[in-house]
Amino acid sequence: MRALVISGGGSKGAFAGGVAQYLIENKHLKYDLFIGTSTGSLLVSHLAMNKIEEIKEIYTSVTQDSIFNVCPFKIKRKKGIETIGINHLNVVRNILRGSKTFGESFNLKELIKKNVTQDAFNHLKSLEADVVITVSNLSLNQVEYKSVKDFDYEEFCEWVWISCNYTPFMSLVKKNGCEYADGGLGSMVPIEEAIKRGATTVDAIILQTETTTFNRMPSLNAFSLLTNMFAFMLDRIESQNVRIGKFVATNQNAIINFYYTPTVLTTNSLIFEKEKMTQWWQSGMNFAKFKDEETSQLETE
Repeated sequence: MRALVISGGGSKGAFAGGVAQYLIENKHLKYDLFIGTSTGSLLVSHLAMNKIEEIKEIYTSVTQDSIFNVCPFKIKRKKGIETIGINHLNVVRNILRGSKTFGESFNLKELIKKNVTQDAFNHLKSLEADVVITVSNLSLNQVEYKSVKDFDYEEFCEWVWISCNYTPFMSLVKKNGCEYADGGLGSMVPIEEAIKRGATTVDAIILQTETTTFNRMPSLNAFSLLTNMFAFMLDRIESQNVRIGKFVATNQNAIINFYYTPTVLTTNSLIFEKEKMTQWWQSGMNFAKFKDEETSQLETE
């Protein structure tokens, strides 16, 4: 049983899309399980249906407005460097409305429903392959995995949206009496879950570099400090997930193929730019091709 696992990583998901496209279209790999966290959850449905060009078009054209109906920050560009500052007006308005978060991401929910139609969902549910979404249940202090096989159309779209909600910058969702947020807060790289579900070979796309690098700009304000702190915590969760995944794989005689980003793509994955994301998608394809050729060469020596 082969699984494709895609980590969280915001706009860096475009790189993951490129890697997945190469694995599916060029290597002709067939997957029995697609499991994603956050941005990975946005990719897996289309990848399972082999609608790669469609998801590529979505990923390489998304903007801040596509995601936020209330954007809590402003993007500032100075000498080619992008930083974020607080959008005080939006944040204050949101808090006065009684929101528990700085921003709201209901536009993303509509984008998901627009691109995963009822017909597409029915097709997805009829596939032999399973599609699983990672979410964090803050009320019960646990990670939950939601299979497309277990829900109707509206519920599944909502779970995909919840998986991407990077609180406190995006919406906090109350569902079934519990508060839910981004799956990455609990499991950035759900390799362990893939193996628990029977995977013997896992292709894991991890949206950070394999070795530690200087990948964040100095904090310029309270908001950028907060994003840096959250990014640090998510990186630690990701590293822990990888270690646990390797341990479980060793004990279950499973094989993991890792695809890390070869360079730091961005210092802030909440910034979505068409040109850069188009480049990252192609970079993902090129990197997967290079890694494939390198592996083939080693096997023949």
